[in-house]
Amino acid sequence: MLSERRLQVLRAIVQDYVGTEEPVGSKALTERHNLGVSPATVRNDMAALEDEGYIAQPHTSAGRIPTDKGYRLFVDKLAGVKPMTAPERRAIQNFLDGAVDLDDVVARTVRLLAQLTRQVAVVQYPSLTRSTVRHVELLSLAPARVMLVLITDTGRVEQRMVDCPAPFGETSLADLRARLNSRVAGRRFADVPQLVEDLPDGFDPEDRGTVATVLSTLLETLVEENEERLMIGGTANLTRFGHDFPLTIRPVLEALEEQVVLLKLLGETQDPGMTVRIGHENAHEGLNSTSIVSVGYGSGGEAVAKLGVVGPTRMDYPGTMGAVRAVARYVGQILAES
Repeated sequence: MLSERRLQVLRAIVQDYVGTEEPVGSKALTERHNLGVSPATVRNDMAALEDEGYIAQPHTSAGRIPTDKGYRLFVDKLAGVKPMTAPERRAIQNFLDGAVDLDDVVARTVRLLAQLTRQVAVVQYPSLTRSTVRHVELLSLAPARVMLVLITDTGRVEQRMVDCPAPFGETSLADLRARLNSRVAGRRFADVPQLVEDLPDGFDPEDRGTVATVLSTLLETLVEENEERLMIGGTANLTRFGHDFPLTIRPVLEALEEQVVLLKLLGETQDPGMTVRIGHENAHEGLNSTSIVSVGYGSGGEAVAKLGVVGPTRMDYPGTMGAVRAVARYVGQILAES
């Protein structure tokens, strides 16, 4: 365990390096920070921090910079994240309140996060498997063709065309719509198959085939594997940090193109808490020079998806964590009210 004084020196090194982009020397530390000890003591503390792998010397004559291990300890020992100011909170609310549907909410959230943190923003769409059914709409397009519209509690809308085995009248369609919603509205997706299992039995024999076809399409919509969707924005922000990536930015950009990689990095949705993965803690080699800050969002205290940012390890962790958490809270409120 580090002593409180050495932890204070490490904090000062991280803050200065993030702010100046320059390796930090002992003289600069004692001038900028009220550490209450002599420059010689600071030099000794820095030597000890280097021996323990918390800081490193990039060049022989340079100061020190934090390592992944140093950033990790800094984040773990944070007393709190940097709160958003009242004007920033109002700006977030005003920007997100203008959204007209779920796609717009996600698109606005990506833009907002990228602007606030000046990094790459990643927002996962609410997962169907963790949603509940708000309403099922059935619309007649032709005598034997129906459009099925599934609306979730998170505002997600899924549409499917259903080709029926026989013509299906408006009266029968209205009857199916009413009976279907009476069973599934407000219920979790996982419960729906059991709830509609015997529904065809209540219809006339000539209509049962069509009812079964509509239900089959509904159930397929609930379990589709391609539901995990992401939106990414602010990739151009990475060009501002060219010198933070040792060789080239290309591996980072290639990793960002792989949605499966990003979904794994955001972490399990069931864990709604703040997650910070630093440097080599990211399993994907292309992202070893980045940090990922993510958190769950949702309504009613339950996370339905995650959002976060990807940036260089030299990032303003308290500010980034504060922005990510604040945006997630507002998105959750919008979903709850929608």
